Amino acid sequence: MTDLALQATKRNVLGKKTRFLRRQGITPAHLFGHGIESLPLQCDTATLKRIVARAGTTRLVTLEIEGDQQPRKVFMREIQSDATSGALLHVDLYQVRLKERIKVDVPIVLVGEARALRGKGRSLIHGVTSLSIECLPDKVPPQIEVDLSPLTDVDQAIHVSDIVLDPDITVFTDREQPVVKVIEVRAEKEEAVVAEAVVEEVKAEAEAEAPAAEAPGQKQ
Repeated sequence: MTDLALQATKRNVLGKKTRFLRRQGITPAHLFGHGIESLPLQCDTATLKRIVARAGTTRLVTLEIEGDQQPRKVFMREIQSDATSGALLHVDLYQVRLKERIKVDVPIVLVGEARALRGKGRSLIHGVTSLSIECLPDKVPPQIEVDLSPLTDVDQAIHVSDIVLDPDITVFTDREQPVVKVIEVRAEKEEAVVAEAVVEEVKAEAEAEAPAAEAPGQKQ
């Protein structure tokens, strides 16, 4: 996988004044990490957008800060965008040590085709959508692919315990949690219809067996 590189410069514009940077095509960023002094930065917005689109929060990025002799290894920890326009507002960068394990949530991506879904009235329900893992920074997978092809019949499921990862990766998500399961939707609907019909039949029988009420003024 190709390494991602991002250039940045140290930032002196802080607070609300950063809006002027955005108008110039510059996005404010902030670098922090375990055991390092936090540092305000700024990046070219167009370049940063491309890196964010490729890296997300799970790909290691080489950060080159103007004036620094050595590049740093970082993850995009938080990406802030405008809710209306989608414009990039701010990015937090987390510096890591390559020999120090980190904990991160990695998204699950479903691939392949479940043959069990070819039957009518069947549906795929989703469980966990990401895994909480711990490993060395360069071992973090950008995503975790789950193959659906083993699902060949109704009620079959894939659990966290079925996912095979690098032996050096520790998974904290409950291993018994389902990722996906095939269910028979039609059968459930039919059972509901039958149950409702039975209830109506019982009600009708009960009303037929009840003694008829006397008409008003009828003598005994």
